[in-house]
Amino acid sequence: MSEQSHPRRPVRIGALAAALTATLTLLCCTGGAGAFFLTELGGDAAEQLSPASMECTGDFEVNVTGKMPRFAEYGERQLRNAAVIIKVGQEMKVAPRGWVIAVATAMQESRLLNLANSTVGESRDIPNEGVGADHDSVGLFQQRASWGTVAQRMDPAYASRKFYEKLVDLPDWEKLPLTVAAQRVQISAFPDAYAKHEELAARIVDALAGGAARTALIAGQQVCDAAAGGEIAASGWTAPIPGGVGSGFRTASRPGHNGVDISAIRGTDIRVAATGRVLVSRCDPDRRGRLSCDEDGWPGKGGCGWFVDVLHAQGIITRYCHLVSRPLVAVGDTVQAGDVIGDVGSSGNSSGPHLHFEVHVDGDRSSRGAIDPVPFMRSKGAPLKGVG
Repeated sequence: MSEQSHPRRPVRIGALAAALTATLTLLCCTGGAGAFFLTELGGDAAEQLSPASMECTGDFEVNVTGKMPRFAEYGERQLRNAAVIIKVGQEMKVAPRGWVIAVATAMQESRLLNLANSTVGESRDIPNEGVGADHDSVGLFQQRASWGTVAQRMDPAYASRKFYEKLVDLPDWEKLPLTVAAQRVQISAFPDAYAKHEELAARIVDALAGGAARTALIAGQQVCDAAAGGEIAASGWTAPIPGGVGSGFRTASRPGHNGVDISAIRGTDIRVAATGRVLVSRCDPDRRGRLSCDEDGWPGKGGCGWFVDVLHAQGIITRYCHLVSRPLVAVGDTVQAGDVIGDVGSSGNSSGPHLHFEVHVDGDRSSRGAIDPVPFMRSKGAPLKGVG
């Protein structure tokens, strides 16, 4: 299949809106989402954050009773519950994408704690890790009476199995955004609440299951670090284009280069790297303040040309520069991983067709928030082609 033959999926508007509202509010308060030009974002002083990278082992064995990894957000009991969730998914031969969805769902429903219920007397006589009060819901997934007896629903393995049974019955569940898949199983009053847990859930799966969130389904097999040609990794990430990296991040010759340049022919589809909401979609003015993006640029012209910024869970922002024409998405659109948002071009400060790709953290669109996309994308199982 050629680089340009992947189908263009329609942009979905509305899903995940509530889940990203809090992050957008933070951006507005810190100036990260302000209407400023990229040509005004210069500076090389930002401290680079190197994301932790879990090796993708290929066996994905989970030790439910062994030593648990350390996470600031969760303690040993919670991680052990996550290990049970993953182990059940393995036993049921559910793909790793399902493990990420299940862990994220339990994070939202119970903070990965096996909860009793103050209104369900029987539940308080069963070993538990806290007490909730949501209708008659109990356990890791806050399942109600129709899901089984109280004792069954408070058995983490049983609760996980019931979740997976409903998940795999959904048509094309692997391709659904995490929050959509989780909501169709749970039927929650807060349908967009699951999205914010995807990033951390993937890291937990990686830590507990040998990097399994870094796999993508290729020809019926789960393959490590293979989401480079339009495939979506279990983490929910994909490479924006399948070209190789040329100019790197903040090199000695280009210390102000806050992203990487990925080689590609003009017109190659650019895919959004993960589900999120479009923050910016416009023409970036050049150094003379001109909005001249409908023409090829040149070195020294300045500006990003036609470009798109997308906000993802946990305040991560991805940027796509030098599009050949106006982007296919608008500010406020919700996009899924793999959706085509435009085509490779050479607008703005560019010497030829390529994609300039950036990753920012902490909701900071400026150079202060920029990190090296190469190790970051590798940690997501979607390595940028041509980079070891």
